[in-house]
Amino acid sequence: MRGFLASSIGVTCAAALALPLTPPALAATARPVPTTEVATAARPAPHAGAPDTTMTDRRAAEPSAAGSTQSLPLEPLTRSRATPSASASASASAEQGLSRRAVRRFSLVGVIWDDPYAELHGRVRVRTRAAGTGTWSGWQDVETHNGDHAADLDTPESTSGRVRGATAPLWVGDSDGVELRVRSELQGTGGRSIAVAAPSLPSGLRLELVDPGEGDEALPGGPVDSPRTGGLNTEASAATDASAANADLAPLGATEITALSRAATEREYYTLRAAEAAQRQRAKPYVGPRPRIVTRRGWGANEGLRERKFVYTKKVKAAFVHHTASGNKYNCSQSPSLIRSIYRYHVKSMGWRDVGYNFLIDKCGKIYEGRAGGVARPVLGAHTLGFNSNSMGIAVLGSYGSKKPSSAAVKAIARVTAWKLGLYRMNPRGKTYLKSAGSNLYRKGKKVRLNVISGHRDGFKTACPGRKLYGKLGSARSTAARYQGR
Repeated sequence: MRGFLASSIGVTCAAALALPLTPPALAATARPVPTTEVATAARPAPHAGAPDTTMTDRRAAEPSAAGSTQSLPLEPLTRSRATPSASASASASAEQGLSRRAVRRFSLVGVIWDDPYAELHGRVRVRTRAAGTGTWSGWQDVETHNGDHAADLDTPESTSGRVRGATAPLWVGDSDGVELRVRSELQGTGGRSIAVAAPSLPSGLRLELVDPGEGDEALPGGPVDSPRTGGLNTEASAATDASAANADLAPLGATEITALSRAATEREYYTLRAAEAAQRQRAKPYVGPRPRIVTRRGWGANEGLRERKFVYTKKVKAAFVHHTASGNKYNCSQSPSLIRSIYRYHVKSMGWRDVGYNFLIDKCGKIYEGRAGGVARPVLGAHTLGFNSNSMGIAVLGSYGSKKPSSAAVKAIARVTAWKLGLYRMNPRGKTYLKSAGSNLYRKGKKVRLNVISGHRDGFKTACPGRKLYGKLGSARSTAARYQGR
């Protein structure tokens, strides 16, 4: 087992006066990145009190509305530049960061490093400046332990050479200034954190600032980020493929898959599972009504970012529920932007082939298509290290360690699992066996008995999906079974 698995600890699955700032040039030093990623220079951000720019102004000032990622290398911090609360015993080598600065607009932050199997034992804090008002936020913590959301070990996705270690992403909203502190720490007695010289911080630390853009509409001038292969024609073809994967459920180019009644869903089931239904002499299926699902086109996915090929597992025997640990400071109208940001962070910053989750759910209970390949099909995700095969991952947008999930979000978990698990004849209240591909709870090859609807922590030692959301899974199981008519 990889070293980081053995040493994993309980993890989580995620105002100052405005000062005149001069935007520094982005460092010329490069990190290992996908060869198709294009470096973009920072543009000056408005000072406090400056008129807010309109969307038209933003589009005119930038080459594309397709989104972008600024990647800034961290610098060692001396004691004089450390935050007032920093311990005097910390050495400069144990603390890195970035001084307060102006940058191009962004809405989501995260920190990455070179080795995907290295852990960041410490604390990451960030403060940002709201675009338009110039108001600086207070310090916010970024969840540092995120390696348990990943492709299984020794799979093509995990061994591609592009994958990097990363924190969870944090949604901060439309911002144009940033300051960052990363400090090596160990947990002390009584729950206190103590600064130490060891363990060292991972090498190659960089701050990722993600602008979600305005969806998949490219403007004249070309995209900010090039597709992994080819150009705009390839991207258009990839978008067609992603939509065609749902052709049995919705017209080509649809922005949503409409909800169906239970009777209509059963008829659809016989169409999708014709061979199986014949073998079972058309036994009445236990499948919940198909819920409304926003497609990738609906939330504005730039299909040129991901790898073109779809990868499938054999079936869907279980659903793992997660939270994105990206904070709760978003409103539901921002959910598509947040999902585009997470997608871009997973692919461009972390080096994954696509967004890791199969479905995402916002606090208003809206369900979104995740990894491309077809919502009714067994798409292989990168959500639960060790148990991605024969499962699906559902992530609720937000952080639910201390905050209760909305009843709408819990109901949406029940609706999507009642439908998708029903397509594969699984009982949401039942148990199933999955073979571990290796995690910090179960050795590779071990057959593990799990709830059909499980939390991330059931397959990996982690706090994900947060204590409050995990406590609602019993309700989701019962509701899903009722939707299936059990």
